[in-house]
Amino acid sequence: MPPPAGPWWPLLLLALGPAAAGSPLCPPLCSCQALEVNCSGLGLEAYPEGLPLSTRRLLLASNRLTFLPAVDLGHLSDLVHLDCRHNLLSEVADFTFAGVGRLVHLDLSFNNLSSLSAESFSSLGALMVLDLSHNPQLASIPRDAFANTTSLRQLDLSSTGLTFLDALTVSQVPSLRSLRLGGNPWICRCNLLGFTIYLLVTHISYPDEQNATCRSPDELEGWPLTQVGNPLRYMCLTHLDRLDYAFLLLIGFCIFSAGTAVAWLTGACAVLYESVTRKTEDDDDDREDAVDPGPAQLLPGAGQADPHALAQNAV
Repeated sequence: MPPPAGPWWPLLLLALGPAAAGSPLCPPLCSCQALEVNCSGLGLEAYPEGLPLSTRRLLLASNRLTFLPAVDLGHLSDLVHLDCRHNLLSEVADFTFAGVGRLVHLDLSFNNLSSLSAESFSSLGALMVLDLSHNPQLASIPRDAFANTTSLRQLDLSSTGLTFLDALTVSQVPSLRSLRLGGNPWICRCNLLGFTIYLLVTHISYPDEQNATCRSPDELEGWPLTQVGNPLRYMCLTHLDRLDYAFLLLIGFCIFSAGTAVAWLTGACAVLYESVTRKTEDDDDDREDAVDPGPAQLLPGAGQADPHALAQNAV
């Protein structure tokens, strides 16, 4: 049926937008097909504008992006796949993904990420795959970084700067099935004991298990993280290193010094108390001697001859 004639038809097409005219929106230089927008390898330095609101797969790999705008991402409420590999992202700000709660796959590998917060992924309850690999400046991950990603099944933390990971960081993700940890400079000391024990008792898959090894100390270098739990527990619970002995020696010296000081103060206080008490008693005795008269003073005329008695004796 031919379109209705009249001056209102062009205005109606303009109001309905490009979708009504049969040409969906697509950012310049990007390719759009069905529900996928591919802007990879274009050297973009800023997040592309004009993305279709119905986008479900957004590919931004191999560009020069330094941040992801939360407001613009929030317009893509149906987004389920986001690929940001090989960019220059240095951080994931709090609530960056607050508007894309349906996101299932997030790839942030090969970036310059140096920090995450407990709120970086807090809105991604449906996330199943998260790739943070090949971010060599990422040296730590907050304990609660994945607390709300309860659907997460695959987590890649390989080839980062991680030397330590709290067991609670991954143990509070009940659906986790695959964890990559290889290529990190793990320092297998007592603070890592909880995490290594977790790796022993869980049934998670570790695809790069042989590459996830201890970098230090020397006696554990090369040990796989999934096997070092028992040796590390033996070292931490039954053996003390030189720092531990030095710490215990310092505590002993402090206790001895404190005991000696307390004993000296106690003795000094006792001597002072005894001296004050004795002086008080001596002063009381002197005061009594000065006030109390002797026997001769108590009888009037004692020691003097009675004149009447002398006169009678003379007669």
